[in-house]
Amino acid sequence: MVKIKGKTYHLNYILGLVITSLVLLIVIIGFFYTPYDPNTMNAALKNSPPSLMHPLGTDNFGRDILSRVMVGAGTTYVIAVSIVLIGAFFGTVVGALTGYFGGWLDEVIMRFNDVLTAIPSILLALVFVSIFGTGTYNIIFALGILFVPSYARVIRSEFIVLRERDFVNNAKLMGAGSLRIMFIHILPNTRNVLIPALLIGFNNAVLAEAGLSYLGLGVQPPQASLGRMLSEAQSYLLDSPWYALAPGLMIILTVLGFSLISGGMGND
Repeated sequence: MVKIKGKTYHLNYILGLVITSLVLLIVIIGFFYTPYDPNTMNAALKNSPPSLMHPLGTDNFGRDILSRVMVGAGTTYVIAVSIVLIGAFFGTVVGALTGYFGGWLDEVIMRFNDVLTAIPSILLALVFVSIFGTGTYNIIFALGILFVPSYARVIRSEFIVLRERDFVNNAKLMGAGSLRIMFIHILPNTRNVLIPALLIGFNNAVLAEAGLSYLGLGVQPPQASLGRMLSEAQSYLLDSPWYALAPGLMIILTVLGFSLISGGMGND
């Protein structure tokens, strides 16, 4: 434990914040500035090792890897945030309705939820992509829908517990409607489980996007993403290992940082 201004924080939480802040700084800078145009090719510099001019080297097209990692991380982050927002929004609505009202509505929706959960997410994503096609927006839509069941289950569990609390009964006695009770009184009290779920969901979204882009089903060239860069680098692992090292390390740091924050919050 670490004390800062009278408050106690878990060491994992502090370490996670440091790692995540550094990665986010790189991502934010990449939105406004990169050392080189990430899509400019230079055959003379193809597969060049790290140097002062290109700190992370260049790829098989002579493009600056540092610039592409900065832009690619931004692309991956935007996609991951979009996926989490879609999944969390609809999952929260579904979980709130089923957890608060229960009954046949809960049975029907949660059985359908169980069916989706039982099927591997990557397989369902492949089905969605095969139907709607590849590309950034299709990946966001497909993965966003697949993230709904996990958030619905988390929110439902909390609503089942909280709907019996005194503050809910008091709100009913005051004449508050069901929607007001669900989203004004109960939902804010789910933040202790919702925030860690959002962090874990972001990690899963980063890995899912990277996996699909690695398979060539997500972000399409010449647009950069971390998964796409790993896919392009796999043929050059022995000759140009720096090509895969940079995007791979960015993914590892992202997942590690958010995992430490989530774990630290859970141990507070």
